[in-house]
Amino acid sequence: MTHLPLKPFGKTSRKVSKLGLGLAALGRPGYINLGHSRDLSGKYAADSLEAHSHEMLDYAWASGIRYVDTARSYGRGEEFLGSWLTNRHMAPDDLTIGSKWGYTYTANWQVKAEKHEVKEHTLPVLLRQWTESQETLGEFLGIYHIHSATLDSGVLDREEVLDQLATYRNQGIYIGLSLSGAGQADTLEKALDIQRDGLPLFSSVQATWNLLEQSVGSLLEEAHASGMGVIIKEALANGRLTSRNTTPEFKPVFALLEQEANILGTSPEALAIASVMMQPWVDVVLSGAASIEHLRDNLTACEIDPEQISKTVLSDLAESPDVYWSTRSQLAWN
Repeated sequence: MTHLPLKPFGKTSRKVSKLGLGLAALGRPGYINLGHSRDLSGKYAADSLEAHSHEMLDYAWASGIRYVDTARSYGRGEEFLGSWLTNRHMAPDDLTIGSKWGYTYTANWQVKAEKHEVKEHTLPVLLRQWTESQETLGEFLGIYHIHSATLDSGVLDREEVLDQLATYRNQGIYIGLSLSGAGQADTLEKALDIQRDGLPLFSSVQATWNLLEQSVGSLLEEAHASGMGVIIKEALANGRLTSRNTTPEFKPVFALLEQEANILGTSPEALAIASVMMQPWVDVVLSGAASIEHLRDNLTACEIDPEQISKTVLSDLAESPDVYWSTRSQLAWN
C-alpha cells in the first residue's frame, strides 16, 4: 500500500498529502462522473452510502491521504465525514479538511432531479452554511472555500461577504475559493488582489487543471508563488480521461495515454493524475474515486517518476476552455 509523505500547504501552517480525497461522488447518490452508478452498485440508501464513504476514508487514511475535501452541496458528504472523524477518534491535527459554501443541495436524495444544487453567493447563505459546516465538522474544518466562484456570481464584489470571510480567517480558518468555467483565470486574478486588514483574504485556491483543460496554469503558478495553497480538482475530467469515455473523438487521446502508460508500466488514469502532480505549483490533487479499486489505482500516480513522463502527453491533449466546459456541462447525472 502506498504511504504518502506530508508537505506544507502553500505558506499556511497546514500539512497535506500530494493526493487528497474528494467526497463529491460519495456524499450523494447522483453525480456527473462517467460510470458513477457502477461505482455505487445500486446502493443508494443513506446508511449504505455512509458505510461506503467510511470504507473509502479508512482506505485513504491507511494509505497516507491527509487532505479530504467536501462541500455543503455534496448531499450528506459533510455528515458522513463528520461521523467518520468521530467514530475513528480523530484529532483536528491528524489531517486537513476543506469544505465549501455557496451551493445548496436540492436533489432530495434522487439520482434524477430538476436541480441537484442551487448556487447563491450571498451573506445569508454564507451565514447559514457556515453554521451547518460547524455543526458537522466543528474544529476539524481547516479551509473554507467559496464554491465555484465566478465573476458572474458577483461574490468577489460583495463587501459584506468578504468582510464575513475575513472574520472567519481571523478565527484561524484558512479562506479559499474554488473555480469553475472558462473564466477560471479571470476570477483568480481578481481574487489575488483582495485584502482585508492589509493581508490577502485567500490562502487557498481549488481549480480544474488536467490534460484537457490547462488554461489556468499560469495564474495558479502565480497564486502559489504568492503563498496560496493550490488544490486541483477533476484531474480525470469527471471520467473523460479514463477508459469509461467511449466517445469516438476520445479514442486517439486515450490511445496516446495508453501507449505512454504501457511504457511506464502504469494505467492511463494514474498517468493523467501524475501529469497534474508533476506541476511544481500543485500542492494537492484530489482523487474523485468512488470505489476502492479506483482509489488504489489513483494512489499509484504518486509512484510515477515525473522525469519519465513524455512532454507529448502534456502538450498535445489540451482543448480550448470553451470546448472543455461546454462538454462538461452536458455530462449526465447518474
